Amino acid sequence: MLFKDIIGQERVKQQLRQSVQDGRIPHAQLLFGGMGVGKLQLAIAFAQYLACPNRTKDDACGTCPTCLQYQKLQHPDLHFAFPIVKTDDGDTCDDFMDAFREIVLEKGYFSLDDWYKQLGVETKQGMIYEKESSEILRKLSLKSFGDGYKVMIIWQPEKMNATCANKLLKLLEEPPEQTLFLLVSEQPEMLLSTILSRVQQIPVPALSEEEITAAIGSKDIARIANGSYLVAKQLAEASEDIQQRFNDFVALMRDAYTIGQIKDPAKKFDALKHIREWSLAMADSKVGRERQKAFLQYAQRQVRENYIYNLQHPELNYQTEEERNFSAKFSPYINDKNVEQIMAQLELAEQQINQNGNAKIIFFDLCLQFIVLLKKI
Repeated sequence: MLFKDIIGQERVKQQLRQSVQDGRIPHAQLLFGGMGVGKLQLAIAFAQYLACPNRTKDDACGTCPTCLQYQKLQHPDLHFAFPIVKTDDGDTCDDFMDAFREIVLEKGYFSLDDWYKQLGVETKQGMIYEKESSEILRKLSLKSFGDGYKVMIIWQPEKMNATCANKLLKLLEEPPEQTLFLLVSEQPEMLLSTILSRVQQIPVPALSEEEITAAIGSKDIARIANGSYLVAKQLAEASEDIQQRFNDFVALMRDAYTIGQIKDPAKKFDALKHIREWSLAMADSKVGRERQKAFLQYAQRQVRENYIYNLQHPELNYQTEEERNFSAKFSPYINDKNVEQIMAQLELAEQQINQNGNAKIIFFDLCLQFIVLLKKI
Protein backbone atom coordinates (compact mmCIF):
# COMPACT_ATOMS: atom_id res chain seq x y z
CA MET A 1 0.00 0.00 0.00
CA LEU A 2 1.37 3.42 -0.95
CA PHE A 3 0.99 6.66 0.95
CA LYS A 4 -0.44 8.29 -2.17
CA ASP A 5 -3.37 5.86 -2.14
CA ILE A 6 -4.48 6.96 1.34
CA ILE A 7 -7.05 9.75 1.64
CA GLY A 8 -5.73 12.84 3.42
CA GLN A 9 -3.63 12.47 6.59
CA GLU A 10 -0.73 14.43 5.11
CA ARG A 11 0.63 15.42 8.54
CA VAL A 12 0.77 11.82 9.75
CA LYS A 13 2.27 10.63 6.47
CA GLN A 14 5.03 13.19 6.74
CA GLN A 15 5.72 12.27 10.36
CA LEU A 16 6.10 8.60 9.44
CA ARG A 17 8.26 9.30 6.38
CA GLN A 18 10.49 11.67 8.34
CA SER A 19 11.18 9.07 11.02
CA VAL A 20 12.50 6.72 8.33
CA GLN A 21 14.56 9.42 6.61
CA ASP A 22 16.09 10.47 9.92
CA GLY A 23 16.76 6.88 10.94
CA ARG A 24 14.88 7.43 14.20
CA ILE A 25 12.13 4.82 14.24
CA PRO A 26 10.53 4.04 17.61
CA HIS A 27 10.26 0.26 17.96
CA ALA A 28 6.60 0.49 19.09
CA GLN A 29 4.04 2.96 17.77
CA LEU A 30 0.32 3.37 18.33
CA LEU A 31 -1.81 4.88 15.57
CA PHE A 32 -5.16 5.78 17.09
CA GLY A 33 -8.28 7.59 15.96
CA GLY A 34 -11.89 7.19 14.87
CA MET A 35 -13.31 4.54 12.58
CA GLY A 36 -12.59 4.90 8.89
CA VAL A 37 -9.88 7.57 8.96
CA GLY A 38 -7.07 5.43 7.51
CA LYS A 39 -5.11 4.12 10.51
CA LEU A 40 -4.54 0.58 9.23
CA GLN A 41 -3.75 1.89 5.76
CA LEU A 42 -1.12 4.23 7.21
CA ALA A 43 0.47 1.39 9.18
CA ILE A 44 0.77 -0.81 6.09
CA ALA A 45 2.05 2.03 3.90
CA PHE A 46 4.61 2.93 6.58
CA ALA A 47 5.83 -0.68 6.77
CA GLN A 48 6.15 -0.83 2.97
CA TYR A 49 7.96 2.52 2.87
CA LEU A 50 10.41 1.30 5.49
CA ALA A 51 11.07 -1.94 3.61
CA CYS A 52 11.33 -0.51 0.08
CA PRO A 53 14.96 -0.33 -1.11
CA ASN A 54 14.05 2.29 -3.74
CA ARG A 55 11.90 4.65 -1.68
CA THR A 56 11.81 8.34 -2.48
CA LYS A 57 11.28 11.15 -0.01
CA ASP A 58 7.52 10.86 -0.61
CA ASP A 59 6.70 7.18 -1.04
CA ALA A 60 7.77 3.61 -1.69
CA CYS A 61 8.55 2.87 -5.33
CA GLY A 62 5.64 0.45 -5.72
CA THR A 63 7.39 -1.65 -8.36
CA CYS A 64 10.30 -3.49 -6.71
CA PRO A 65 9.89 -7.13 -5.58
CA THR A 66 9.54 -5.99 -1.96
CA CYS A 67 6.73 -3.56 -2.80
CA LEU A 68 4.94 -6.14 -4.90
CA GLN A 69 4.97 -8.54 -1.96
CA TYR A 70 3.76 -5.82 0.41
CA GLN A 71 0.95 -4.85 -1.93
CA LYS A 72 -0.33 -8.43 -1.68
CA LEU A 73 0.34 -8.41 2.11
CA GLN A 74 2.56 -11.43 1.58
CA HIS A 75 6.03 -10.19 2.49
CA PRO A 76 7.68 -12.67 4.90
CA ASP A 77 8.70 -9.86 7.29
CA LEU A 78 5.16 -8.44 7.51
CA HIS A 79 2.94 -9.98 10.20
CA PHE A 80 -0.55 -9.24 11.50
CA ALA A 81 -2.56 -9.90 14.64
CA PHE A 82 -6.28 -9.10 14.84
CA PRO A 83 -9.45 -10.21 16.66
CA ILE A 84 -10.76 -13.64 15.72
CA VAL A 85 -13.54 -15.95 16.84
CA LYS A 86 -12.21 -19.41 17.57
CA THR A 87 -13.64 -22.23 15.47
CA ASP A 88 -12.87 -25.87 14.84
CA ASP A 89 -10.90 -24.70 11.80
CA GLY A 90 -8.57 -22.32 13.62
CA ASP A 91 -7.56 -20.56 16.81
CA THR A 92 -4.80 -18.17 15.71
CA CYS A 93 -4.66 -15.28 13.25
CA ASP A 94 -2.68 -17.32 10.72
CA ASP A 95 -5.75 -19.54 10.29
CA PHE A 96 -7.75 -16.48 9.16
CA MET A 97 -5.02 -14.64 7.27
CA ASP A 98 -6.47 -15.28 3.81
CA ALA A 99 -9.77 -13.71 4.88
CA PHE A 100 -7.94 -10.74 6.42
CA ARG A 101 -5.87 -10.15 3.28
CA GLU A 102 -9.05 -10.31 1.22
CA ILE A 103 -10.94 -7.68 3.21
CA VAL A 104 -7.94 -5.32 3.37
CA LEU A 105 -7.21 -5.58 -0.35
CA GLU A 106 -10.83 -5.54 -1.55
CA LYS A 107 -12.48 -3.10 0.85
CA GLY A 108 -9.54 -0.98 1.94
CA TYR A 109 -11.44 0.84 4.68
CA PHE A 110 -13.55 -1.43 6.86
CA SER A 111 -14.94 -1.75 10.38
CA LEU A 112 -14.77 -4.43 13.03
CA ASP A 113 -18.36 -5.41 12.14
CA ASP A 114 -17.29 -5.76 8.50
CA TRP A 115 -14.52 -8.09 9.62
CA TYR A 116 -16.91 -10.25 11.63
CA LYS A 117 -19.19 -10.49 8.60
CA GLN A 118 -16.16 -11.53 6.55
CA LEU A 119 -15.64 -14.33 9.06
CA GLY A 120 -19.31 -15.27 8.78
CA VAL A 121 -20.09 -14.72 12.46
CA GLU A 122 -22.75 -12.56 14.10
CA THR A 123 -20.98 -12.20 17.43
CA LYS A 124 -19.17 -9.03 18.44
CA GLN A 125 -16.98 -10.88 20.92
CA GLY A 126 -13.92 -11.43 18.78
CA MET A 127 -10.64 -11.44 20.68
CA ILE A 128 -6.88 -11.65 20.35
CA TYR A 129 -6.24 -14.70 22.49
CA GLU A 130 -3.32 -15.70 24.71
CA LYS A 131 -2.00 -18.13 22.11
CA GLU A 132 -1.47 -15.23 19.70
CA SER A 133 1.19 -13.69 21.94
CA SER A 134 3.25 -16.86 21.57
CA GLU A 135 2.78 -16.68 17.80
CA ILE A 136 3.91 -13.04 17.80
CA LEU A 137 7.07 -13.93 19.71
CA ARG A 138 7.76 -16.89 17.42
CA LYS A 139 7.39 -14.83 14.25
CA LEU A 140 9.52 -11.96 15.47
CA SER A 141 12.23 -14.32 16.69
CA LEU A 142 12.77 -15.67 13.17
CA LYS A 143 15.61 -14.35 11.08
CA SER A 144 14.61 -11.45 8.88
CA PHE A 145 14.06 -12.29 5.21
CA GLY A 146 16.25 -9.35 4.24
CA ASP A 147 18.32 -6.92 6.23
CA GLY A 148 15.32 -4.84 7.25
CA TYR A 149 12.74 -4.74 9.99
CA LYS A 150 10.31 -7.45 10.97
CA VAL A 151 6.96 -5.68 11.31
CA MET A 152 4.04 -6.74 13.51
CA ILE A 153 0.82 -4.81 12.87
CA ILE A 154 -1.74 -5.39 15.61
CA TRP A 155 -5.18 -4.24 14.50
CA GLN A 156 -7.65 -3.54 17.32
CA PRO A 157 -5.14 -4.26 20.15
CA GLU A 158 -7.83 -3.29 22.65
CA LYS A 159 -9.34 -6.72 21.88
CA MET A 160 -6.39 -8.55 23.45
CA ASN A 161 -7.34 -10.61 26.48
CA ALA A 162 -5.47 -9.83 29.71
CA THR A 163 -2.91 -12.61 29.38
CA CYS A 164 -2.08 -11.71 25.79
CA ALA A 165 -1.79 -8.01 26.69
CA ASN A 166 0.64 -8.75 29.52
CA LYS A 167 2.80 -10.95 27.32
CA LEU A 168 2.84 -8.24 24.66
CA LEU A 169 3.97 -5.78 27.32
CA LYS A 170 7.03 -7.94 27.99
CA LEU A 171 7.80 -8.00 24.26
CA LEU A 172 7.56 -4.22 24.10
CA GLU A 173 9.92 -3.94 27.06
CA GLU A 174 12.47 -6.35 25.54
CA PRO A 175 11.77 -6.44 21.80
CA PRO A 176 13.61 -8.84 19.51
CA GLU A 177 16.29 -7.18 17.42
CA GLN A 178 15.23 -5.06 14.44
CA THR A 179 11.49 -5.29 15.05
CA LEU A 180 8.71 -2.75 14.70
CA PHE A 181 5.33 -2.96 16.46
CA LEU A 182 2.50 -0.93 14.93
CA LEU A 183 -0.65 -0.94 17.05
CA VAL A 184 -3.79 0.34 15.31
CA SER A 185 -6.55 1.27 17.73
CA GLU A 186 -9.95 2.96 17.91
CA GLN A 187 -10.14 2.77 21.72
CA PRO A 188 -6.64 3.28 23.12
CA GLU A 189 -8.08 4.00 26.57
CA MET A 190 -8.88 0.28 26.80
CA LEU A 191 -5.22 -0.69 26.52
CA LEU A 192 -3.08 -1.31 29.57
CA SER A 193 -1.56 1.95 30.81
CA THR A 194 1.81 0.19 30.88
CA ILE A 195 1.47 -0.56 27.15
CA LEU A 196 0.52 3.04 26.42
CA SER A 197 3.62 4.23 28.27
CA ARG A 198 5.87 2.10 26.03
CA VAL A 199 4.61 3.17 22.63
CA GLN A 200 4.92 6.38 20.66
CA GLN A 201 1.34 7.59 20.31
CA ILE A 202 0.36 9.02 16.93
CA PRO A 203 -3.15 10.50 16.74
CA VAL A 204 -4.83 10.05 13.35
CA PRO A 205 -7.44 12.81 13.07
CA ALA A 206 -10.81 12.85 11.39
CA LEU A 207 -10.70 13.67 7.69
CA SER A 208 -11.83 17.08 6.54
CA GLU A 209 -15.07 17.55 4.63
CA GLU A 210 -13.00 18.71 1.66
CA GLU A 211 -10.92 15.52 1.65
CA ILE A 212 -13.99 13.29 1.82
CA THR A 213 -15.81 15.35 -0.80
CA ALA A 214 -12.88 14.91 -3.17
CA ALA A 215 -12.98 11.14 -2.61
CA ILE A 216 -16.77 10.67 -2.67
CA GLY A 217 -17.99 13.56 -4.79
CA SER A 218 -20.79 14.67 -2.45
CA LYS A 219 -20.62 17.57 0.02
CA ASP A 220 -23.77 16.40 1.80
CA ILE A 221 -22.39 12.92 2.37
CA ALA A 222 -19.02 14.34 3.43
CA ARG A 223 -20.69 16.47 6.08
CA ILE A 224 -22.84 13.63 7.44
CA ALA A 225 -19.80 11.30 7.51
CA ASN A 226 -18.25 13.53 10.18
CA GLY A 227 -14.64 12.81 9.27
CA SER A 228 -14.91 9.09 8.42
CA TYR A 229 -14.27 7.98 4.87
CA LEU A 230 -15.74 4.57 5.74
CA VAL A 231 -19.05 6.14 6.79
CA ALA A 232 -19.05 8.30 3.65
CA LYS A 233 -18.40 5.25 1.49
CA GLN A 234 -21.21 3.31 3.17
CA LEU A 235 -23.61 6.23 2.73
CA ALA A 236 -22.72 6.60 -0.94
CA GLU A 237 -23.21 2.88 -1.57
CA ALA A 238 -26.52 2.87 0.28
CA SER A 239 -27.95 6.05 -1.26
CA GLU A 240 -31.11 4.32 -2.52
CA ASP A 241 -31.71 2.68 0.88
CA ILE A 242 -31.19 6.00 2.66
CA GLN A 243 -33.66 7.72 0.33
CA GLN A 244 -36.23 5.03 1.19
CA ARG A 245 -35.57 5.52 4.93
CA PHE A 246 -36.08 9.24 4.51
CA ASN A 247 -39.36 8.67 2.65
CA ASP A 248 -40.56 6.26 5.35
CA PHE A 249 -39.59 8.70 8.11
CA VAL A 250 -41.43 11.58 6.43
CA ALA A 251 -44.53 9.44 5.86
CA LEU A 252 -44.59 8.29 9.49
CA MET A 253 -44.17 11.76 10.95
CA ARG A 254 -46.65 13.47 8.63
CA ASP A 255 -49.33 10.82 9.11
CA ALA A 256 -48.87 10.70 12.89
CA TYR A 257 -49.10 14.47 13.17
CA THR A 258 -52.11 14.70 10.81
CA ILE A 259 -54.06 12.01 12.69
CA GLY A 260 -53.36 13.78 15.97
CA GLN A 261 -55.12 16.89 14.65
CA ILE A 262 -58.32 15.12 13.52
CA LYS A 263 -61.27 15.58 15.86
CA ASP A 264 -63.96 13.60 14.04
CA PRO A 265 -63.85 9.92 15.20
CA ALA A 266 -64.92 8.53 11.83
CA LYS A 267 -62.27 10.49 9.95
CA LYS A 268 -59.68 9.53 12.53
CA PHE A 269 -60.56 5.84 12.12
CA ASP A 270 -60.13 6.11 8.34
CA ALA A 271 -56.79 7.85 8.82
CA LEU A 272 -55.64 5.11 11.20
CA LYS A 273 -56.19 2.60 8.39
CA HIS A 274 -53.60 4.51 6.38
CA ILE A 275 -51.00 4.44 9.11
CA ARG A 276 -51.71 0.75 9.67
CA GLU A 277 -50.81 0.19 6.02
CA TRP A 278 -47.49 1.96 6.70
CA SER A 279 -46.76 -0.33 9.65
CA LEU A 280 -47.66 -3.44 7.63
CA ALA A 281 -45.34 -2.34 4.83
CA MET A 282 -42.51 -1.84 7.33
CA ALA A 283 -43.22 -5.26 8.86
CA ASP A 284 -43.17 -7.05 5.50
CA SER A 285 -40.78 -10.00 5.55
CA LYS A 286 -39.21 -8.67 2.34
CA VAL A 287 -37.94 -5.67 4.31
CA GLY A 288 -36.10 -7.90 6.76
CA ARG A 289 -35.02 -7.22 10.31
CA GLU A 290 -31.69 -5.65 9.41
CA ARG A 291 -33.41 -3.03 7.23
CA GLN A 292 -36.05 -2.49 9.90
CA LYS A 293 -33.32 -1.82 12.47
CA ALA A 294 -31.53 0.43 9.98
CA PHE A 295 -34.70 2.50 9.57
CA LEU A 296 -35.16 2.85 13.34
CA GLN A 297 -31.53 3.94 13.72
CA TYR A 298 -32.00 6.42 10.89
CA ALA A 299 -35.18 7.75 12.54
CA GLN A 300 -33.30 8.27 15.81
CA ARG A 301 -30.65 10.28 14.00
CA GLN A 302 -33.26 12.41 12.27
CA VAL A 303 -35.06 13.10 15.56
CA ARG A 304 -31.75 14.31 17.02
CA GLU A 305 -31.07 16.44 13.95
CA ASN A 306 -34.54 18.00 14.08
CA TYR A 307 -34.16 18.79 17.76
CA ILE A 308 -30.76 20.39 17.11
CA TYR A 309 -32.20 22.28 14.10
CA ASN A 310 -34.25 24.36 16.53
CA LEU A 311 -31.03 25.74 18.02
CA GLN A 312 -30.51 27.71 14.79
CA HIS A 313 -26.85 26.75 14.43
CA PRO A 314 -26.52 25.15 10.97
CA GLU A 315 -22.93 24.09 11.67
CA LEU A 316 -24.30 21.63 14.25
CA ASN A 317 -26.57 19.87 11.76
CA TYR A 318 -25.47 16.92 9.65
CA GLN A 319 -28.15 16.42 7.01
CA THR A 320 -28.61 16.31 3.27
CA GLU A 321 -30.34 19.21 1.54
CA GLU A 322 -33.57 17.21 1.28
CA GLU A 323 -33.46 16.35 4.99
CA ARG A 324 -32.79 20.00 5.89
CA ASN A 325 -35.73 21.16 3.79
CA PHE A 326 -38.03 18.79 5.67
CA SER A 327 -36.60 19.83 9.04
CA ALA A 328 -37.22 23.49 8.28
CA LYS A 329 -40.96 22.85 8.72
CA PHE A 330 -40.99 19.77 10.92
CA SER A 331 -38.37 20.57 13.56
CA PRO A 332 -40.68 22.68 15.83
CA TYR A 333 -42.62 19.48 16.56
CA ILE A 334 -39.49 17.88 18.08
CA ASN A 335 -38.90 19.82 21.27
CA ASP A 336 -38.14 19.63 24.98
CA LYS A 337 -41.64 18.32 25.71
CA ASN A 338 -41.39 15.18 23.61
CA VAL A 339 -37.87 14.51 22.30
CA GLU A 340 -36.82 12.15 25.10
CA GLN A 341 -40.02 10.14 24.85
CA ILE A 342 -39.80 9.91 21.06
CA MET A 343 -36.21 8.69 21.27
CA ALA A 344 -37.18 6.19 23.95
CA GLN A 345 -39.94 4.75 21.74
CA LEU A 346 -37.57 4.38 18.77
CA GLU A 347 -34.91 2.75 20.93
CA LEU A 348 -37.50 0.37 22.41
CA ALA A 349 -38.75 -0.58 18.95
CA GLU A 350 -35.18 -1.28 17.79
CA GLN A 351 -34.57 -3.44 20.87
CA GLN A 352 -37.79 -5.39 20.28
CA ILE A 353 -36.98 -5.95 16.60
CA ASN A 354 -33.53 -7.14 17.63
CA GLN A 355 -35.22 -9.64 19.97
CA ASN A 356 -37.36 -10.97 17.10
CA GLY A 357 -40.55 -9.33 18.33
CA ASN A 358 -43.68 -9.19 16.17
CA ALA A 359 -42.85 -6.43 13.69
CA LYS A 360 -46.51 -5.70 12.84
CA ILE A 361 -47.32 -4.95 16.48
CA ILE A 362 -44.07 -3.09 17.10
CA PHE A 363 -44.44 -0.68 14.18
CA PHE A 364 -48.16 -0.08 14.66
CA ASP A 365 -47.62 0.64 18.35
CA LEU A 366 -44.82 3.03 17.37
CA CYS A 367 -47.24 4.88 15.10
CA LEU A 368 -49.82 5.19 17.89
CA GLN A 369 -47.19 6.53 20.28
CA PHE A 370 -46.10 9.18 17.80
CA ILE A 371 -49.69 10.34 17.26
CA VAL A 372 -49.77 11.27 20.94
CA LEU A 373 -46.22 12.59 21.26
CA LEU A 374 -46.29 14.91 18.23
CA LYS A 375 -49.21 16.78 19.78
CA LYS A 376 -46.87 18.02 22.55
CA ILE A 377 -45.83 21.35 21.07
